[in-house]
Amino acid sequence: MKKLSDLLKHCNIDEIIGSKDIPVAGVTYDSRRADKDFAFFAFDGIHTDGNKFIGSAIEKGATVIFSAKMPQERSEGVTYIRTGNIRRTMSAFACALYDDPSSKLKVIGVTGTDGKSSSIYFLYQMLNMLGEKTGFLSTVAYSDGDAIAKNPYRQSTPESSEVMMILDEMVQKGCKYAALESTSHGLSERTMRLIDVKYQAGILTNITHEHLEFHGTIEKYADDKANLFRKASLFNVVNAADKFAPHFTEASKVPVYRYALDPKVPDLDICPIDIKADNSGTSFKLMYEGKAYPCRINIPGLFNVENFMATALAVIKITGIEPGKVFALSSSIKSVKGRMEVVNMGQDFDVIVDYAHTPGAFTKLFPMMRASCRGRLMAVFGSAGERDTEKRPIQGEIASKYCDILILADEDPRGETSMGVIDDIAAGVVPEFDKNNLYKIPDRVQAIEKAVSLAKKGDTILLLGKGHESTIIYKDGPIPWDERTAAENALKKLR
Repeated sequence: MKKLSDLLKHCNIDEIIGSKDIPVAGVTYDSRRADKDFAFFAFDGIHTDGNKFIGSAIEKGATVIFSAKMPQERSEGVTYIRTGNIRRTMSAFACALYDDPSSKLKVIGVTGTDGKSSSIYFLYQMLNMLGEKTGFLSTVAYSDGDAIAKNPYRQSTPESSEVMMILDEMVQKGCKYAALESTSHGLSERTMRLIDVKYQAGILTNITHEHLEFHGTIEKYADDKANLFRKASLFNVVNAADKFAPHFTEASKVPVYRYALDPKVPDLDICPIDIKADNSGTSFKLMYEGKAYPCRINIPGLFNVENFMATALAVIKITGIEPGKVFALSSSIKSVKGRMEVVNMGQDFDVIVDYAHTPGAFTKLFPMMRASCRGRLMAVFGSAGERDTEKRPIQGEIASKYCDILILADEDPRGETSMGVIDDIAAGVVPEFDKNNLYKIPDRVQAIEKAVSLAKKGDTILLLGKGHESTIIYKDGPIPWDERTAAENALKKLR
């Protein structure tokens, strides 16, 4: 617990009414999480105004209120503070409350359109296997250095107060390293979620079409992600095959190490050779500093080879551990929940759950699955409502080029109509695709059941877009969801 006057030394404020000589026990922007001696930040939200919940926060014990406008009605014993940039102020306030936790850790950030959560989990596993106590935070899960728990926040990168609290938990549990999924939203100066995190290293996986509803253009999307490279104090690791790699390299003030799947890409620090992929994973050799190291990833997909290269390189550089010891961990790496997760209930066809939901992920996933599929390839997927609409027909186009059967379903329609989103995807389906094999079934349970009912021996069903997520968001709010359970239930009906 700290005194308000001490915490305000780190913040830019415009006006204060009330005492500064009071204790602060916590910070929140959600009135439901307010407690005794908490500071409450009233955000101007997209769908609601945080100022409407000031009274509720005070009832729960909040004694400090931050807002962009000074409330007309004020409660006795409560301090009110007006600040022009409330998100920036909350980040600085939380950073000070938790004693600047990222400065006590070696923080590695991972950004990119696809592969962030897997790469974060790879980093966490490798560092811990090497005896380096590590915490992590990803879209899927987090760990303060002890047990792994499901990410309790709907956002991939939580708000700054939550990021600081989680990093502080890692410090308290004795972590030396932290692997932090760093999204474009989190790195944007509009949200300020990661503005006060001190990174030692950053990793870029790739840049493809995503979140343009927030960033406006893909160039701005990439530039917001490049804030990670601007912040890193020790080194950065870039996918040299990505067209935005030069932009990230220019943004970096520290050395940038390069990796790519294609060894023909110039000036690589690490690359794979002798790649042999099968349905259960990939064997390969990693060329690093003139030596070839044999590796095996027991997770399908060449993109997992990319993720391993990037993270292994970062581990070598940040720990100084002998490369052979790091590369030898490849066969022990496990996949993250909802990423290329096989659902096997004894059926004679394959069912795979994956989080792929962007054109870039589709471009990598579908050719690979087409090549390994023994029968017909079918996919169940949708697209997010109130999000990047331009990607929807692109998803339909890519999927229809590789699949024999498409079943379009809800992902997170939010305030949009389910059929409106689905029709946007269907508009991109290529003319050669047999429209008799295109099904529009918004109800995701029914969509998965339809896929299972159509499947024959040797077929492959891809359930895409939900992965690890525990809800489907509709206009009236979220409903519980578990993709694997839905698949298992559909398969049980075959018996």
